[in-house]
Amino acid sequence: MSWDFSTEPEFEAKLAWMRDVVRTELLPLESLLDELDMDAIDRALAPLKAQVKEQGLWAAHLEPEHGGQGYGQVKLGLMHEILGTCTLAPAAFGCAAPDSGNSEILALVGTPEQKKRWLEPLLAGEIRSAFSMTEPDSAGSDPTLLVTRAVQDGDEWVINGHKWYSSNASVADFLIVMAVTDPDAVSHARATMFIVPADTLGVRILRDVGSMDDPSARFGRYGNHAEIRYEDVRVPADAVLGGVGHAFVIAQHRLGPGRIHHAMRWLGQAQRAFDMMCERATYRYAHGSLLAEKQTIQNWIADSAAEMQAARLMTLHAAWVMDTQGASAARTDIAMIKYFGAKVLHDVIDRSLQAHGSLGYSSDLPLEAMYRWARAARIYDGPDEVHRQSVARQVLKRYEAPRDGVPSEHVPTRRAVAHEMYAHLLATDS
Repeated sequence: MSWDFSTEPEFEAKLAWMRDVVRTELLPLESLLDELDMDAIDRALAPLKAQVKEQGLWAAHLEPEHGGQGYGQVKLGLMHEILGTCTLAPAAFGCAAPDSGNSEILALVGTPEQKKRWLEPLLAGEIRSAFSMTEPDSAGSDPTLLVTRAVQDGDEWVINGHKWYSSNASVADFLIVMAVTDPDAVSHARATMFIVPADTLGVRILRDVGSMDDPSARFGRYGNHAEIRYEDVRVPADAVLGGVGHAFVIAQHRLGPGRIHHAMRWLGQAQRAFDMMCERATYRYAHGSLLAEKQTIQNWIADSAAEMQAARLMTLHAAWVMDTQGASAARTDIAMIKYFGAKVLHDVIDRSLQAHGSLGYSSDLPLEAMYRWARAARIYDGPDEVHRQSVARQVLKRYEAPRDGVPSEHVPTRRAVAHEMYAHLLATDS
């Protein structure tokens, strides 16, 4: 089977334009994030967003009828590899999480009214959204254990529950909330998604949760993760998104492409750390020679280059399978890139930080922040252990136990069979 990740010259020109914009416009702005409030960041991004739209690269993950470009996953992956080098880049290109995933859900299963009220302004960059699924009191690795409830009361649903790590919830205009509507149903038909305006009575945004990447999170900043209480939150029947009991099926549509984009953004971050490590090796002198002449540093560079290339090819292959055969066919490939890509990201950043010593550990370089961000990659969108289990199960389906209990490569058994097959040769030879 042949694989084809190639793209036409016109698209390569767009990628080159993206690299230039990220390098010359967005990376300098990224260094000011701690000094700017959300209004200032929005003002800075506004002219860049206009340029992105002129280039036909805005919200490229959606079909043209929804304002996107209808790009397949290979092209989107190549775009996200560039966007991953800068934390602000996805927002400037209309494909930042969780807005990108939420827009995909709305485009896929939203009613015409839901699309008009929420999807259109979301794509226009006029409003923000959050995805509210993870709970502090149930295992995030097993969403069938969700306890937030939604109970029907006449023409309304009443939601009660406790969520956290609802990204961007403190700045969102609406939330997509995942809640159990039928606790007695089979595990993957228990939950439903609801569109909940953020100003609905009973929605209590308690705080933005501090984390490794931002231990003292300031409330109401883009990229934060909120803790929320839903207390007798009433929404109308038309707030149901995609049908009662369909939340898990819809979530899988959302997560598949998202994991490809994550993996390619990680490669962009890894490449940034790799470039820093290689640059460091060319000028840092210690113990009689440059770091570039030390075998350990050479091994780090060689291993990092090979691992990034492997992760890139694996991810593009998963994207190609999704483009040509559909999401179901790419399931195992997507699971593999999730845990493999997260490890590559961590390891490359770790080596670069080590090569820079105290400078890398300091906040004078972005490596220490990148290192903290990288640790989360092994947790969100499903922890490594769940994806490894999924891959192992799919691989093991191709195997079965030998009927007689003897391993298929058992040498004495093979030899006995060979004696029968080649008896004539053995007789001649003797």
